[in-house]
Amino acid sequence: MKVLQQGAEAIIYKDKDKVIKHRIKKEYRIKEIDEKLRKFRTKRESKVIEKININKPKLISINEKDMKIEMDFIKGDLLKDVFDKLKNRKEICIKIGEQIKQMHNQDIIHGDLTTSNMILKNNEVYFVDFGLSFFSDKTEDKAVDLHLLKQAIRAKHYKVFYESFEEIFKAYNPNKEFIKRFNEVESRGRYKIRN
Repeated sequence: MKVLQQGAEAIIYKDKDKVIKHRIKKEYRIKEIDEKLRKFRTKRESKVIEKININKPKLISINEKDMKIEMDFIKGDLLKDVFDKLKNRKEICIKIGEQIKQMHNQDIIHGDLTTSNMILKNNEVYFVDFGLSFFSDKTEDKAVDLHLLKQAIRAKHYKVFYESFEEIFKAYNPNKEFIKRFNEVESRGRYKIRN
């Protein structure tokens, strides 16, 4: 097994054609609270992956006892590494916007929309890392989700930011209520999202 990534919440391993996400113990938390929280987040993430109807890893298994989720490995490029140089960036941005809309139509909030959590494979965008995702039908949560992507693209891909986010937003095809809420989120000093 090879470690692909180590974050604050979990270690991601690659084992042949599988990815294993292992939520690790937090020594600073009370043991019972830590276990309850890790179990809840593991169950919720696997539920989202199972339910969501977009390009994403296929859920293979969940081990609540060991706090592990097993998924298939998507062999492609992290979008953050290739986004700026893409010749078909407009087409990819349209696909991103359409899939986020599809996700939000299922009342699923990703919670960490960045090009680091998207994989480009055969000209298709796959969304990964649903560790901060949750279910919500609130326009506010959906607007914050998309706003976080806007911030991430502005920070990481500033040279192509304006035209890229414009295409994503157009493809998302927001209604008037969403645009109003999105503008309210934009105008605030701080942005909050539950997890």
